Amino acid sequence: MSADGQLDPGFWRGRRVFLTGHTGFKGAWTALWLSRLGAHVHGYALSPETDPALWPLLSDDLLAGETIADITDRSALAAAIDAARPEIVLHLAAQALVRRSYADPLATIASNTMGTACLLDVLRHVQGLAAVVIVTTDKVYANNDGGRDFVEDDPLGGHDPYSASKAAAELLTRSFAASYFDKAGVPVATARAGNVIGGGDWSADRLIPDIWRAMQADRPLLLRYPDATRPWQHVLEPIRGYLLHAQALARNPVAPRAINFGPVPGTAMTVAQVADTMTAAMQVTRAWQRDDGDHPPEMKLLSLDPALARHALGWRPRLDDAAGVAWTARWYSDFAGGADARALCEAQIDQYEALP
Repeated sequence: MSADGQLDPGFWRGRRVFLTGHTGFKGAWTALWLSRLGAHVHGYALSPETDPALWPLLSDDLLAGETIADITDRSALAAAIDAARPEIVLHLAAQALVRRSYADPLATIASNTMGTACLLDVLRHVQGLAAVVIVTTDKVYANNDGGRDFVEDDPLGGHDPYSASKAAAELLTRSFAASYFDKAGVPVATARAGNVIGGGDWSADRLIPDIWRAMQADRPLLLRYPDATRPWQHVLEPIRGYLLHAQALARNPVAPRAINFGPVPGTAMTVAQVADTMTAAMQVTRAWQRDDGDHPPEMKLLSLDPALARHALGWRPRLDDAAGVAWTARWYSDFAGGADARALCEAQIDQYEALP
């Protein structure tokens, strides 16, 4: 198995890809990159929740087909997959907000757990599949706040409905693979990454959008857990990982069935450090304040070990945390100055692809 960390345009050109969650922040970046690689992408997702949102700001020429429907709507999903005849499936659709999962746990479980089950149930009847990558999260591990970098065979768990729903999706994926896909010779795997930052994210209760909204509204920047550390990474880092993972799975039957994509171990930044770096990159003097309100609990420490991705795929982070925040700040600043969102994304993909 090649482990040079390079995406092969020859592999992706003309490849039929079924991408769930394409209207989300990370999904929109993924759709754009796949389009640049020449893939024929069918998107399946709900309508964007925020205004603005990145997906409508890109264009309508990125997809070969699109279905706007819920991932738990099995009939709509089956019809879309039948029309797409996918060779590669990238499953990004999710309810991705921890705080929302506390407010609406059943909807979170429906989307993240039952949605994954619906997708896998439909796919087990599809002919011609080359690889399926189910994107979960860095929060699938049983975290005791011990500070150790998690590796892929660590126990799964979840202290909140979001984390538990994603850990359950991991277990479902394993069971469907063992019950149906392995015997059919179709590799099905999970990819774990989280705390993704980058331009075009306007989601609620996420750090970078919260910082941007506070700056735009000239209001105090409130941080709920400023001392918490997370494996921050620019959005292009895990997307490249997902594509490399799918590429490897399609080419080699021994490619990993679960893999971490995270920053260099030991480099995780605190929430406060990210806020300080973001405001400094935007040349704004803005001191943050601790938000002492009543908030759902969050783990203080979280870090992934990406050694397997480096060994098996040749993947490694190309941007350190500070650079990822700087790229993000530049995207928002340029967009606020009137720059076209797609042009900004294209330019950053170009810049990223040129990095060693």
